[in-house]
Amino acid sequence: MKKLALVFAVVCVSCASQAAPDGDAKDVAAWERQAQNVNIVRDTWGIAHVSGKTDADAVFGMIYAQAEDDFNRVETNFINSQGRLAEAEGESEIYRDLRMKIFIDPDDMKAQYQKAPASLKALMNAWADGLNYYLHTHPKVTPRVIKHFEPWMALTFSEGSIGGDIERVNLTQLEAFYGRSASAPSALRRDEPASLLPTAFRRDAPVFALPTLRKDEAVEPEPAFVEPTGSNGAAVAPSNTTSHHALLLINPHTSFFFRSELQMTSDEGLNAYGAATWGQFFIYQGFNERVGWMHTSSGVDNIDEYLETVTKKGDGYVYKYGTEERSVKSSKIVVPYKTATGTAQKEFTVYRTHHGPVVREADGKWVSVRLMQEPLKALTQSYTRTKAKNYKEYRDTMELHTNSSNNTIYADADGTIAYFHSNFIPKRDNRFDWTKPVDGSDPTTEWSGVLSIDETPGLRNPPNGWLYNTNNWPWTAAGPNSPKKADFPKYVERNGENPRGIHAIKVLDNKKDFTLDSFVAAAYDSYLTEFDIMLPPLLKAFDQTPASDPNKKKVSEQIAVLRAWDRRWSATSVPTSVAVYWGEEVSRPFEADARKAGMSADDYSAAHATPAQMLQALAAVSDKLAADFGSWKTPWGDINRYQRVNAAIVQPFDDAKPSIPVGFTSSRWGSLASFGARTYKGTKKMYGTSGNSFVAIVEFGDQVRAKAVTAGGESGDIASPHFGDQAQRYSTGDLREVYFYRPQIEAHVERQYHPGQ
Repeated sequence: MKKLALVFAVVCVSCASQAAPDGDAKDVAAWERQAQNVNIVRDTWGIAHVSGKTDADAVFGMIYAQAEDDFNRVETNFINSQGRLAEAEGESEIYRDLRMKIFIDPDDMKAQYQKAPASLKALMNAWADGLNYYLHTHPKVTPRVIKHFEPWMALTFSEGSIGGDIERVNLTQLEAFYGRSASAPSALRRDEPASLLPTAFRRDAPVFALPTLRKDEAVEPEPAFVEPTGSNGAAVAPSNTTSHHALLLINPHTSFFFRSELQMTSDEGLNAYGAATWGQFFIYQGFNERVGWMHTSSGVDNIDEYLETVTKKGDGYVYKYGTEERSVKSSKIVVPYKTATGTAQKEFTVYRTHHGPVVREADGKWVSVRLMQEPLKALTQSYTRTKAKNYKEYRDTMELHTNSSNNTIYADADGTIAYFHSNFIPKRDNRFDWTKPVDGSDPTTEWSGVLSIDETPGLRNPPNGWLYNTNNWPWTAAGPNSPKKADFPKYVERNGENPRGIHAIKVLDNKKDFTLDSFVAAAYDSYLTEFDIMLPPLLKAFDQTPASDPNKKKVSEQIAVLRAWDRRWSATSVPTSVAVYWGEEVSRPFEADARKAGMSADDYSAAHATPAQMLQALAAVSDKLAADFGSWKTPWGDINRYQRVNAAIVQPFDDAKPSIPVGFTSSRWGSLASFGARTYKGTKKMYGTSGNSFVAIVEFGDQVRAKAVTAGGESGDIASPHFGDQAQRYSTGDLREVYFYRPQIEAHVERQYHPGQ
């Protein structure tokens, strides 16, 4: 058995003679001293258990460990958060960078850093030092853009969602406004209709419950179906468990490999385990020895657009506000970008009103956007909640009101379970429809603070003994004990119910004997609830179609298979293949109409597809399955595959290369365990890129016990044994034991070292 008393490696990669990136020997000496206060233990799954004397030491070590596992993803997140992607990717990313730079100003971030309390400054300093020390000790690693990390940079990505609120600003519209000239938009014109698209959701937000289109929207060609992403979170009270301890499900549905699994502890009371978004220094979704938290993307309406009445005046612009005429503020933003011969740049003049930056034009009016911008508070909240030891301490962190895009599922060792709705909801006049741009000249459209925690939907210890969220509305979060929609302003929630929500209630309701293992089984329950809606109309269509119809004859065997199906996925299931292919095919023609109706295309097609359309779709997919796989009787696992062939963020999928069958499906069909897969150019098989990315089931009590699995493995290095050592477990939902306590870690040590060794 390996013990923690392992002798440290004597070969040190870092030497004072090496040049520190943008640093000097003094920097190197300080980094090396701090590294001696940090211990990293890699367990037999490659997961880093980082301990330090202080919280800052732990931050130094955990970010160093992240960089070891996948520096590319660490850097990429902060390239994007600072609006520097075009420096790496080229001209195509100019407007993505412009969008970020409009909101993230380095000078402001530096000023925010200077205002930070000493304790938070110490963490940001340690974060930058840990990354710079990694680059110093790994001279063969060549950053794409960021060659030296500065502490203020941590404030540019202070909340752990894949894409933050800024990504709700539509790039097409932004380019249409600022792209006419590299210095200024054209003069206001009323003959240009708004080219508005449906509000762009965060990349880990739900798209099942689509936003209702605005009346003034002129929509671009309808996109193909977008895979529903988001997350699942659920908590079960002690009254419903055999151990009489609370249970928590942590199940983010993100793009694969987006978070690192690790543990960070310190002598100052830090002991957090879970998923950390690459490059961030806090556990985003996880637990400590007393408390656990899971964030799910919220359907809250907390970002507003204002129609500004702008006119040209002298060398600038003014806008109307009440009886006033206010000056539009302008500033210059330079966006460098990579070219074939070096680096070029574009300069933009950007405009702001007191509501926020102008991001597009609609029917002759400029449109400004207002959203939460509190990076210092957000980073404080993100970190301090990881040290909460009970409900009150966790709730106190929520008083900062900066976890804007997420709902939270909570459980603790005292037996408390809770649901918090989005943590940032501006208080507004409920007479207005805030899903549409409001009149910026009307002072009654101003925000008046934020709703308190008690003014937002929430739950604490509901009598039914369970609660959940699947990116759906909160009105079913605890069955009959859920918050009531009529008690809250309509802007607190835009989403509806979704198939996962219906499924979650099925597995949680009226069950009193949950164990850790049966809760794992519930998280992977294989029923596909959406086909309860879609299949009955198909079976009815078949029964009512005359026997002489050629399609009826062609699909009679397929109908028999679907009629006998228990509507459960598995890798060996033929009806799962037929149902999924048919569901996609029959819904495709209805996507545009469904969006206008505010429905999913699947529900809409079940109600509106004709019997002929339903049978034609089944005949068509039967032909496709036969053409691609030799028979329509192809098991689902032969089609639905996990594959990771290299360390690239975007994988080059290839049917000729090894892959693993996956039984669970897209959450589109109600699968709680989500696997968002599709075909790619040159492939017949479907390959997953999103869905279950990290899964953990946690039981709280005198001691915490947990099981978890990460998509693929912990390391992004294809040469590492931990690049794919969890892939098989991931594909079958076979969660492994989490090593949380010192004796557990001691029994499973792969190696132990200080950063730099």
